[in-house]
Amino acid sequence: MESQRKSSGEEDSSGERGSLHTWKGYSYSVTPERVLLSRPVLQAALGTRHGVLLVEGGQVYSFGEFPWKQSQVSEVGPLKPVLESALSGQRVVAVAAGSFHSGALTEDGGVHMWGENSFGQCGLSSLTVVPNPTPVAVMDPDTSPPHTIRVLELACGEQHSLALSAQHEVWAWGSGCQLGLVTTIFPVWKPQKVEHLVGRHVLQVACGAFHSLALVRCLPPQESRRPLPDKCGQCNQLLYTMTDKEDHVIISDSHYCPLGVELLAEGEARLGPGRSPPLGLLSSPSEPLLSSHTSASAPGPHPSITEHTDYERGRTVAQNGEVLTTTDADISASGTDSDRGVGGAGSQNSPYPDDQAVKEYLKKLSDTSLAEETAKMTIAGASFQPRADSLDPLTSDLIPGVMPVTTSSALNNLVSSCASAVGERVVSTYEALSLKKMINYYYPGVGGVAGVPGGFPGGPAEVRVLLEESMQGKKSCSTGDIREEEAEGLSRRLSLPGLLSQVSPRLLRMASRPRVRAVPLTPVGGLPEAGELLPSLQTEVWSWGRGEEGQLGHGDNLPRLQPLCIKCLSSKEVVLVAAGAHHSLALTAQSQVFSWGSNSSGQLGHMASPTTIPRLAKLSEGIRVWDVGAGAQHTLLLADGDCYQPILYYSGQQVREGVQDTPQDQTEGYSYTQQPVLLPFCMNLGYVSGVFAGGQSCVALADRNVMGFITSLHELATAERKFYCKLSSVKNHILRPLLDLESLSTALGPASTVLLRSLVRCYSRLSHLTGQHSASLTSNLRRRREFKSLVMLEHASIFLDTYNEYCCSVGNFLVMGGFQALAKPSLEFFGKCPELLQRLAESSEENIPLSDLLVTLFYLPMRHLHEYGRLLLKLGTCFEVSSVDYQKLQDGCSKFEALALHLKRRRKEAEYTYHFWKSFPGKMTDSLRKPRRRLICESSNKALTLQNSGRFSVNWFILFNDALVHAQFSTHHVFPLATLWVEPIPEENTGLHGLKLISPEETFTLLACSSMEKAKWLRSINQAVDQAMTGAGQSGSRAGHRAEPPISRTASYTFYKDSRLKEATYEGRWLAGKPNGRGMVKWLDGRIYTGTFKNGLEDGFGDYVMPSKTLNLNDHYQGHWKEGKMHGIGTYKYATGELYEGSFQDNMRHGHGMLRSGTLNSSSPSVFIGQWVHDKKTGYGVFDDITRGEKYMGMWQDDQRQGTGVIVTQFGLYYEGAFNNNKMQGTGVLLSEDNTTYEGEFSEDWTLNGKGVLTMPNGDYFEGSFTGEWGSGLKVTGSFFKPNLYDSDGDKGRAVKLGRLAVPPEEKWRVVFEECWMRLGCEAPGQGENQRAWENIAVALTTSRRQHRDSPEMNLSRTQNRMLESLEFIPQQHVGPVTMEKYDSIRRYLIKACDMPLHPLGRLMETLVAVYRMTYVGVGANRRLLLQAVNEIMSYLARIFQLVRFLFPDLPEEGGAIPEPSSDPQDKKDSNCADTQLESPKPGRVVSSSALLLPVLLPRLYPPLFTLYALEKEKEDDVYWECVLRLNKQPDVALLAFLGVQHKFWPVSVPVLGEKTEVVSSTKDACFASATETLQQISTTFTPSDKLQVIQLTFEEITKEVMSSLEDNFLWSMDDLFPVFLYVVLRARIRNLGSEVSLIEDLMDPCVQHGEHGIMFTTLKACYYQIQHEKTT
Repeated sequence: MESQRKSSGEEDSSGERGSLHTWKGYSYSVTPERVLLSRPVLQAALGTRHGVLLVEGGQVYSFGEFPWKQSQVSEVGPLKPVLESALSGQRVVAVAAGSFHSGALTEDGGVHMWGENSFGQCGLSSLTVVPNPTPVAVMDPDTSPPHTIRVLELACGEQHSLALSAQHEVWAWGSGCQLGLVTTIFPVWKPQKVEHLVGRHVLQVACGAFHSLALVRCLPPQESRRPLPDKCGQCNQLLYTMTDKEDHVIISDSHYCPLGVELLAEGEARLGPGRSPPLGLLSSPSEPLLSSHTSASAPGPHPSITEHTDYERGRTVAQNGEVLTTTDADISASGTDSDRGVGGAGSQNSPYPDDQAVKEYLKKLSDTSLAEETAKMTIAGASFQPRADSLDPLTSDLIPGVMPVTTSSALNNLVSSCASAVGERVVSTYEALSLKKMINYYYPGVGGVAGVPGGFPGGPAEVRVLLEESMQGKKSCSTGDIREEEAEGLSRRLSLPGLLSQVSPRLLRMASRPRVRAVPLTPVGGLPEAGELLPSLQTEVWSWGRGEEGQLGHGDNLPRLQPLCIKCLSSKEVVLVAAGAHHSLALTAQSQVFSWGSNSSGQLGHMASPTTIPRLAKLSEGIRVWDVGAGAQHTLLLADGDCYQPILYYSGQQVREGVQDTPQDQTEGYSYTQQPVLLPFCMNLGYVSGVFAGGQSCVALADRNVMGFITSLHELATAERKFYCKLSSVKNHILRPLLDLESLSTALGPASTVLLRSLVRCYSRLSHLTGQHSASLTSNLRRRREFKSLVMLEHASIFLDTYNEYCCSVGNFLVMGGFQALAKPSLEFFGKCPELLQRLAESSEENIPLSDLLVTLFYLPMRHLHEYGRLLLKLGTCFEVSSVDYQKLQDGCSKFEALALHLKRRRKEAEYTYHFWKSFPGKMTDSLRKPRRRLICESSNKALTLQNSGRFSVNWFILFNDALVHAQFSTHHVFPLATLWVEPIPEENTGLHGLKLISPEETFTLLACSSMEKAKWLRSINQAVDQAMTGAGQSGSRAGHRAEPPISRTASYTFYKDSRLKEATYEGRWLAGKPNGRGMVKWLDGRIYTGTFKNGLEDGFGDYVMPSKTLNLNDHYQGHWKEGKMHGIGTYKYATGELYEGSFQDNMRHGHGMLRSGTLNSSSPSVFIGQWVHDKKTGYGVFDDITRGEKYMGMWQDDQRQGTGVIVTQFGLYYEGAFNNNKMQGTGVLLSEDNTTYEGEFSEDWTLNGKGVLTMPNGDYFEGSFTGEWGSGLKVTGSFFKPNLYDSDGDKGRAVKLGRLAVPPEEKWRVVFEECWMRLGCEAPGQGENQRAWENIAVALTTSRRQHRDSPEMNLSRTQNRMLESLEFIPQQHVGPVTMEKYDSIRRYLIKACDMPLHPLGRLMETLVAVYRMTYVGVGANRRLLLQAVNEIMSYLARIFQLVRFLFPDLPEEGGAIPEPSSDPQDKKDSNCADTQLESPKPGRVVSSSALLLPVLLPRLYPPLFTLYALEKEKEDDVYWECVLRLNKQPDVALLAFLGVQHKFWPVSVPVLGEKTEVVSSTKDACFASATETLQQISTTFTPSDKLQVIQLTFEEITKEVMSSLEDNFLWSMDDLFPVFLYVVLRARIRNLGSEVSLIEDLMDPCVQHGEHGIMFTTLKACYYQIQHEKTT
């Protein structure tokens, strides 16, 4: 107590950290000496007789003997260290000490070495000693230029040094095989990479005197399972041999490679090119053979090839060339040493091996190879060494005397050789013990929880009992599933050729048993999200170098030239390795210490032998080691004691005072420890944070407890280590045995087995996270001792999620009665008195049922959350309340506390639900009980009843977290919560406590017995619905509840009643019990609707797929819906291949639409575009019958041609007239290609019947009555007239006026315009409100835009998107008087609107263009249709103008004038001139539909229209063209003369290529060239106004050229101008000038006919006629 009080006094005064204490030995009289330095020590390293210290600020001190310092004192006492001034200012971050040399590592990864260098251990050539720290370059020669490697860690031995690079590769220099380099030339002066470890992630390195250790992260599973090579990579011998005996086959893998190097599956141990493998193991003169260290039982260090066979006899060969030396001495020892739990093997006189041998044999069977010696085994009483690799890879307390090796080869389990050699008895014993148990039970080594006394009684039953007891000694961890590996291995082995016939049927049955549990008890690769934040637990230890003392841990005393994995440590979660002079230590995450190598002074912490394999140091139970140091002949352990202050253990040689320099091998006079002893003075040191050992010395670094901060950090780490050990022992003593029980799957049933599997997976994940975290906290104590880097603060979500998931899996298992079911198999296993369970579950109650005990045990980890909260809070109290640090710790604490409370509530819910199921009627339980379903409340107390229910009816309401169940006598109905709406019924009027429940198909009222009950149910249902929707029940706390869940939500539901939707599933948005918003319905018959809903019905845009009953294809509709029916614009693809695009109403085609039938090569391809009424063609439409080459344009009724119409055929026939019942019937006109015309009565298609007139092309005609089909001979009764003989006016009277019997243009496409008016909200054209129309436009654009955003396949270009945005604003020009400026903006708005298909006007324009092209393209390109085509355009203009004037009511009507602006007319004129270049001219100030709309419409309709003009004017144009070609052969001067152009207008010189050239008689195409070029542009313009503009510019060009040679005030007269213009027209060579002239004439704006443009146009027309009739002489 005195010392305690004193130390607490000290802590207040000095507040020290990093104080250093040093001592030797372990006797009671030893007191550590305090080394006084001005700054806290961060790290120490000890050599044989010297030490190096790193203090805060990066300075380095040395103490001890330094023979390499020639000038200064060569020895300094440990209490007075000297500063290494060469390192000043270098920011050193780590130090290392070898036997006689030292190293330091700087912040930037540079290495400095000093000390003894005769073996190159300092990495500096040509110096035997390096007196002061000198930089050593670690360079990678493979890169060019070689770049410097950044080093993370340094380790030093006696004659070598190792460095761990930032790339986690190992570099070595110095001398000896412990370098692991492929070389025979020593010393290695320059650091070289250890190639054998390349590609692996090395975490830490350690150096003994002559051996090296590396801690390596395991490879991910997929990499480690590559197929094994079949030949040795070093000596090219076969790795596996197969010997076929008479009754069995032996497969052996006992290949031994002379190098003693393991051959990895990855083939990494390849020698460099051109190097021969050295046979001698010690081939360097600088490496003397230390006979004193060579084990007597080891074979000679130079086994030559000739000795190979003799050598074979005395050893066991493990897989892949690892060698286990088992000399005769070893074997006899194994028979006598009672410590090993192995009975005297030779005592039985039975002709069979004793039970121990059988057991060992079975072990071999269970997982791995039968090597050659198995075949040589003598059956009678043979005593043999148990095979190392026959052990389960999971074992951690190992069988003494056996070196376990996990083998990756599954080839060698020879069941058959077992059956033949050992006989049926073995097989039955095998079955009795069962494969699973054999793999998992074993004899614990020393240090197990419950050791088993030596001696082994015979008989399988006792074996079994002993095995079960010994389970408690098992502390193991698996990286894969035990049972699965075993079964897979067995099935693969059984499939080997030649094996099957010898296998016992019972064994085969076992192999084929169903596999139920494939649960990895360690999550492979750790937690994905924990990633690099936490240290890896899946590690391996690799060792190489000299092995005389067994310090390599491979079960033999052979040296290894290259790193080799110590297989038995692979699953032990090693987190730290340390190396003494001739022994090695590995510290695991479970705070156990494995040791191997020299045990001359008990430094291994146990007295078991052999010491060539890792074994547990013998520490009393509950001692958790977390740091280790290894010296020459001693080991120092830092562990958790009973309180939070760490304690120290020492094992090894006692050092007597005054006796210092005894040679190491003369240790007889020394006393030493049998097992680690507690150092009594450790409590006086304070809080030790790290221990170091070297030579004979020990060093401890300690802190005083400042403000309680250090205590809290230690307490946190201690708690986590303790918790992890707890979790591991539950895993090993409870989970693993339970999973391996035969009766498990039958007891649990398939559903609970899956849940148990999930529970175990979550448990393993939690356990693994805890292990990683404890390792992380421990390393924080060793290094920084701060809280800022705590993962649990920075990344709390990893912990919270893992706990949440675990709690959920325990709850699910509990709810399904899993623990109840698990009790029976557990009872078989734990027996009637489950003390172990009780101890692990920390339960003190008596006679508690086993199932409750299991529940308590599995919920135990939740308590640890409170521990986290408490310790973070305790850390927080060390800081000011206002500080950021305090806040951070406080936040962390509240997170863990909140989760702890939440999980506690979740546990209660699970238990409540479980008890409810126990009492609930059985039949319903099966269908309603689900793992994630929790009970919230139920109405068994009649608290809730159904309104208007019968007197005797039973209505029971049960509210779960995912559904409300309404149970009656024998039936029940489940209402999923996501689609349940509840609202209270106001009590004023009824006086009843009612709740209205709405589900998609039912609405009912529940009555509560009181207002309190009503409020309770209302709150419960609302909360449950809210959680079901947000998933809040699954994660986090329930903070911040809304009063009630939203009325609109997303959910999935399957209908069961609704006639239209029966058995269909809807997934999407809901509003108060009805689908509303985006969603999808799937019917059982394959129909699918995806789109928007309104009030439970399809409404808006949607996609509907309907499988066709006959064809194996779908009907597919994509378009608009209204109230559950197709309504609006849509596209319907029929399974038959037909495609309809257009309007729908009430699921029928109604309105304007286009139907394409068949493809071009199918039976009857056709296209109809026009009006539909109730699914039938009715009204005006165009039908293109592609097969017959006919096109009909006319009226329809009920899918039949009825009324007036026009037919054109591909052979040039033209008919217009009446149709009846789909036939030409009534009066009509028929013209053939050669102008033969018939006018009269028709009865059938192309059949004349009745009165008529037949006119020949030359004007002769018949008049009378006609019968017969056109083109196949007509019968005529009547008169023949030849009019031109008698009557000069006759032909005028006879010419047929076409178009009279066709549909008038304003009747065409009426429905298209009507639909546009309807979109604007008008019942009929012109009837409606202007404001409403604009609103409709804005809404249409916005919804279309949204729709386009939702479906990326409807892509709009970026310009269209921008245009759409600008169109969404209602323009301000639609009210107020129209000025020129407003008129301009209206024109611009119309251009934009017509370009945007989503705008009603744009849609109208698009449709009109489509129908126009459909009408006049293809067969419709018939010259007789020209007049109708022109009239159709004029009618479009009039009708669109009506729409425009409706939108802009103040626009004057056709022909009206816009008032001149009052501003200066000069400016206006100028600006207009500028405009004319860019846009169509504004003809005066008169408003006309053609000026406003033709620029938009005509460019789209131009191709079909101009084709008709060209056909109509074909003959005239041909005459004109012939003349143009003829006249153009003449040179300019001749042509000008011929045309009568006055001499004064002849150009004298013309510009050619920018230079003036005289016009001579041969000049051609040079005069008036610019005017000619201008006129040629008439063919590139569309609208008449643009074409007139071109003519005007041509006149201006002519005038400009003439003006240059005449005086200024010149005025043209028509007589002067005409010949010049005629010349220009001829030279312009416009092919279809006649068509251009006709188009201008037909479509010209009436208001310009009499102006300047009109005169110019008349001039052009005159030229055209002049050229046609030009007589050339």
